[in-house]
This record gives sequence, C-alpha cells and structure tokens, in this order.
Amino acid sequence: MPSEPLEAEFIHPPALSELQEEELRQLEREGTLHESETTTQVGSAAASIVVKGLEAAVTRDGIHLVTFAPGTGEDPREWSRARKWYITITTAFLCLAVALGSSMITGDLHGPVQDLNTTEEIVNLTVTCFVIGFGLGPLAFAPLSEVVGRRSIYGISMFFYFIFTLPSALAKNAATLVVARQLAGLAASAPMCNVGESVADVWSIEERGIPMVVFSATIFLGPCLGPLIGGWIGQYAGWRWIYWVLFIFTGFCFVLTLFIPETLAPVLLRRKAAALRETTGDEKYRSLAELDHTPFAETLKIALLRPIVMLFTEPVVLFMSFYLSFVYSLLYLLFFAFPIAFVEIRGFSGGLTGVTFISIIIGIVIALALMPYQEKIYSKATAHGSFPEARLFPMLLGSLTLPIALLIFAFTGAYSWVNFMGPCVAGALFGFSMILLYVAANSYIIDSYSDYAASAIAAKTVMRSLIGAAVPLYVNQMFATMGFQWAGLLLALVAVVIMPIPFVFYVYGYRIRTRSEKASKSRRMELTETVEEKNAETV
Repeated sequence: MPSEPLEAEFIHPPALSELQEEELRQLEREGTLHESETTTQVGSAAASIVVKGLEAAVTRDGIHLVTFAPGTGEDPREWSRARKWYITITTAFLCLAVALGSSMITGDLHGPVQDLNTTEEIVNLTVTCFVIGFGLGPLAFAPLSEVVGRRSIYGISMFFYFIFTLPSALAKNAATLVVARQLAGLAASAPMCNVGESVADVWSIEERGIPMVVFSATIFLGPCLGPLIGGWIGQYAGWRWIYWVLFIFTGFCFVLTLFIPETLAPVLLRRKAAALRETTGDEKYRSLAELDHTPFAETLKIALLRPIVMLFTEPVVLFMSFYLSFVYSLLYLLFFAFPIAFVEIRGFSGGLTGVTFISIIIGIVIALALMPYQEKIYSKATAHGSFPEARLFPMLLGSLTLPIALLIFAFTGAYSWVNFMGPCVAGALFGFSMILLYVAANSYIIDSYSDYAASAIAAKTVMRSLIGAAVPLYVNQMFATMGFQWAGLLLALVAVVIMPIPFVFYVYGYRIRTRSEKASKSRRMELTETVEEKNAETV
C-alpha cells in the first residue's frame, strides 16, 4: 500500500509519528513496523525490518546500504522550494481535473438525453460509472506506484484519462458515452491515491501547512466548481463542449506530468543502487526497499484484500465509512437536487443554477478556516496523552448541523415562493457540516489504525464511491415520486438516525478498539494516572 493516504495529510497534529512516517517513506509498506519484527534473509544473517535494526544488520553482513547523501539534493525533501512548489501545484491540478470530471457534466444532463435519443437514467450513468472508476482504481494503482514510481503512474493515468474523455465529446450514442466515462474514471483514479504521498515525499511535516491548503482547495472545492463551470458551458455552448473543455484541461494536465520528477524515495534509492552496482561492479550495493522486497503479487493481494477484510471486521472502519459514504452521497445528490430546486421550481437558467453551488463552497471555506480551533481543542484534550477519540469533536458538531441543513433544504427548496437564499443557506450549512464530518472521521480512522492507515482509508474509499455512485440512479425518481419536501425530509431523518455514531465512539471507542488486533490501544489519560505512571517509571 502507499506510504500515506491523502487524508492523513489533513490531520493536525499529525496522526503518524516521525518514526512511523520515515519507516513508511523508506520501505513503502504498512504494518506495525515499529512494534513487530519480521526477518529478511540477507546473506547468511537475518535482519529486522525496523529501519534502524535493518541498517545495522545489513552493514554487519557486508551489504553497502544505499541512502540519500545529505546536502547533495538527492533527497526530494532537500530540493529547492521552487521545485517543490512545481510538484505541489502540478499534482493539485491533477486532482482538480479528476474532481471536475466527476461533477462538471452535471451542468447539462438533458442535452445528451435529447441529442442521443436516450433516457435520463442512462445519461446519469455517466456520473455513476466515473465515480465507481476512481473509487476502485486506487486498489490497483496504489501498489503499482510502489513498483514503477509516482511519475509513471501520473503520466499513464492522465494520458488515458485524456484519451477516454475524447469519445464522450464525440459520442454518437449513449453506449459510447457510458463506456468512455467508465474507462475515464478508472484512468483518473491514480492521482487521488498518490497526491498525498507526493506532498509527504517533498515536504517535511512542519512545512506542509500551505501546500495542504492548496490541496484542500482542489479536493474539497473541485467537485463544487464542476456544476458552476459546466452550467455556463452547457447553457451557451451545449453539452458536448463540457466534455471538450474537460478534454483540453486533462490534456494540459497530462503535459504537466511529463515534467514531474520522481519523488518516491524507494524508487530513487533503487535507481541509485542499480547505478552504483553498474559503475562499480559490486553487487552488494542495496537499498532498504530492495532488502525488504515483497513480491508485487503479494503486495497487490494485500492491497485488494486487506481493505475489504477491515471493512467487515473493524467496527471503527465500518461505521465511520458508512457515515462518510452517506455524506459523500449527499454531495452528489445535491448536484441533481439543486437543478430541481432552482431550474424546475424557480425557473433559473443552467448557468445561474451553477452559481448557487458557491453556497456550498462558502460553507467549506468557513469550516476549513475554523480547523485551527479544532487543533486547540485537540491539544487541550490530549494534554495528558493522545487518544483517537480526541479527533471526534468536530464530528460531534457536524452530526448536529447536518440534519438542520437537510431540513432547511427540504422546506425551502420545495416552494417557488420561498426566497432562493433558503436553499443556498442550506447548501452553506451542508458544506460546513461536510468538512467537519469528513476531516474528523478520517482523522479518527487514521489515528485508530495508524499502522494500517492506507488500508483503512482504502476500505472507506471503496464504500464511499460505491454508495455515492448509486445516487444518480435514484435521485430524480425519489424527488419526483415522493415530492421535493418529503424526499428532503427523508434524508434529514436518515441523518438524525446516524447522528449518534460519533457520540457512541467518543464514549465507547477505547473498548471497541481493544478488541481489534490492528487498532491502537491508546486511551484517555487522566492527570492522576499520568503522575502514577511517571512515578512507576522512576521507581
């Protein structure tokens, strides 16, 4: 699995210790590296895979361990700030291309229905197939990146995303449109599982603040910008030009990938070791990743099976994934519900309806701006020792505000005589709630499974994508059959039913985690316990 999932980069303070991150960065594998000992045969000796232990063992066996030479610029974290920012901005563009591709086409879904003489349900599959694609693709792309490196994966991914967007713009029938979107979604999935690692490759923990703001903008705001851009393009140029603009933008992103340097430490060190073996003729030059090599078939097996196993055996992963999947599905539901509220009920144009998505963006920005306060709350709660449940405070608030947002949307969006600001306020409150829930739940998952963070997040991503992808298949029928107000009320009631989940884990999370072999066993420490432990250590 990749060294660190993208969601881990948004957590402050960091969920992974410097030791864990360095081990993951050098060996590009996950597991209890700092707690367990597995042996790898090196010559005639067995060596611990814990980084320091492995370094000492292989040196004794005469292996020339290849590392980055300090001060030479070999280590990506020693590169110039300009080069780091090029990588940061370029990979952010890749994420933006994927985010736009998932939602931009909702700016005009009626055009393909008329031009291709098909049904609304078939055209809605273009959203479903794309979301399924970039949800399942990382299960293969993530382990593959460990073998060929990030740069190659970015280039291959964006090239095929670029190529498979073209048939959508030229489609003469609905089948071409749907199949092309499925292939484009699969191709586009690689950036979503690698961009977080690219940030970790070049920026140290203390330097990541501003770079992660850039990624926040693309990851969280990108899907909401899609309908805004697509709405105006569809209104004035037609639905095909939505795909043409996406095709041009993905082509631009593909060109950028040609100039991205490789940043994955194990790949760079393997190349250095190979060059040294070739120039010196000494076969004892090896990198840590080569000494701790896992066959690709085994890596792929772990990447495919471990997330599924964790999804059904780890309560934290299961329930938090379900909660986030519901929130994610609501975001895609609004891509279809906003046009109902503003186009069908209020008579807005497609372009103006796209503008209403700015309300969600405003809510997202407010929530992101308040995240520093979450850090203060977390620091106060963990003054005597960190524990995963301290990450849940934003989620406790978000679980309360989400049903309110949905109730406002249901009872204001349904009536043309209600000012358009009503559903916009609901949109802003939803965006606010979504970020609080998303960041807190992901933080809790990663803190609870820091040694298996990538697998836990992969499990969440699979469920989230499958549930979110199903939305276009039922949303229009639900609102048409039940009526706007009652359909919205149903969603609000579901949000009320699942509201207790974060509260239950805040109270009983430690007991639940103690029953798991993979979860962290850390718990809330009171001041008296901390003093007693220190006294015991002194004795």
